[in-house]
Amino acid sequence: MTEQLQLQSLVTKEGMLELSLAKIPVPTPAEDEVIVRVEAAPINPSDLGLLFGMADMTAAAPSGTEDSPVITAPIPEGLRKVVAARAGQSLPVGNEGGGVVVDAGSSDLAQAMMGKTVGVLGGAMYTQYRALKVTQCLVMHEGVTPAESASCFVNPLTALGMVETMKDEGFSALCHTAAASNLGQMLQKICLADGVELVNIVRKQEHVDLLKAIGATHVCNSSEDTFVSDLTDAIATAGAYIAFDATGGGNLASNLLTAMEAAAVKTATEFNRYGSDKYKQVYIYGGLDRTTTTLSRNFGMTWGLGGWLLTPFLQKIGLEEAEKLRQRVADEIKTTFASHYTNEVSLAEALTLDAINVYGKQATGEKYLINPNK
Repeated sequence: MTEQLQLQSLVTKEGMLELSLAKIPVPTPAEDEVIVRVEAAPINPSDLGLLFGMADMTAAAPSGTEDSPVITAPIPEGLRKVVAARAGQSLPVGNEGGGVVVDAGSSDLAQAMMGKTVGVLGGAMYTQYRALKVTQCLVMHEGVTPAESASCFVNPLTALGMVETMKDEGFSALCHTAAASNLGQMLQKICLADGVELVNIVRKQEHVDLLKAIGATHVCNSSEDTFVSDLTDAIATAGAYIAFDATGGGNLASNLLTAMEAAAVKTATEFNRYGSDKYKQVYIYGGLDRTTTTLSRNFGMTWGLGGWLLTPFLQKIGLEEAEKLRQRVADEIKTTFASHYTNEVSLAEALTLDAINVYGKQATGEKYLINPNK
């Protein structure tokens, strides 16, 4: 085979999104590289920004053929400036995946990976064969499948990174929103294993039940009238004054800070007109809610609101510490870091409106897995 298929996302200069399958050469490995036959690549929320390019996917239209589909969608005029820098560029998509090493460069490390199942983080993973540096590959234990290894980076390392950030910043417990997600379930399992109190925030009773079933102690349902008081009590009990928010927009970050302040005031020994002196931190790491982030300033003066991303975190802790986290993921890929998928689709099937309407919603329990060689 000399050619392969790769899913690509193009923003045209006219303000249209175009998703298609391109034919590209199968790569040849350099000395320190391997060629991975990609057999599984998840569609994570972090992939959708590049994939959809701010387009209005409710207005998406199909064309092309069954084997070579094309999806086009308009980008609202007010958002075109956001993606102007990529106009005219057809970009490959897919942050991570799993597969089998089928070719290797001449280095000893590369040759040692021949035939191994690996999890990889390298971008352009919605493709059939991918050339990667050996340092980008995480070798799996015997018996682990490509599908099991496909989500071994973004969600697992993000969950581990949250716990490590909590510790590094002097906190002893944490809060997490959209907590019934694949990532949220991993975080709950980590906290149970490591003896860390976790306050989970969800939107539905079925999500409460799901987390309780895996051992969660604190689960607050934001659709309940008692949400803020429930959240305050849970934070006070757990001592959780740092939160990681996947929603981003709306008033949830404000509610978190408000509940933290109320919890801190409960234990305060004296009055302070500037609010409690307990430092409260909320990190936004996702954008499930694209509306404006709204703060109602009733949580004192000792607080912080910032952004958190995996890559800067890994750069901050350095290669040695990052490798320890990666190895924990490999060791626990069938347990703590197991991922579950709604459906497995081919590259062509991923470019159908039926599939896009499901994975594009980013709904809990509707995670898609692409098998480029299906």
